[in-house]
Amino acid sequence: MTNISIQTLTEELHMEAKNSNGGVIRIDGNREVGGLEGGISPMEMLLAAAGGCSTIDIIRILKKQKQPLEGIHVDVNGDRQKVGTYSEYKSIHLHFTLRGDLDPKKVERAIELSVGKYCSVSKALEHTAEIKHSYEIISNE
Repeated sequence: MTNISIQTLTEELHMEAKNSNGGVIRIDGNREVGGLEGGISPMEMLLAAAGGCSTIDIIRILKKQKQPLEGIHVDVNGDRQKVGTYSEYKSIHLHFTLRGDLDPKKVERAIELSVGKYCSVSKALEHTAEIKHSYEIISNE
């Protein structure tokens, strides 16, 4: 079972979420809803979770493929749509920038495996959002 504890830090919407290992994330709403903008909004956390989840998978897959990955950066963009009283992501795009002398076919396969098969966050979000990805490799040459 996963446990997260959330505590308000101010009288506004500024909060801190902690996991059982001591990991901490600051959560806040935007100023329009009374937040201080001192943290990541809950909807932004979904994008961060998708990017983080897939990055972990990609690193692990490339390591198994013995690819010399020196670093990875992911930019995640999401488009929301209103559905009744709430909004959801209708599209999400993950753009990966990888550093190292990497085989493009292995990188592409690692990304496809992560986003399409292994990343639990992407699999959860794909029910409402079209998830696309792209990548670039910066080699040492």
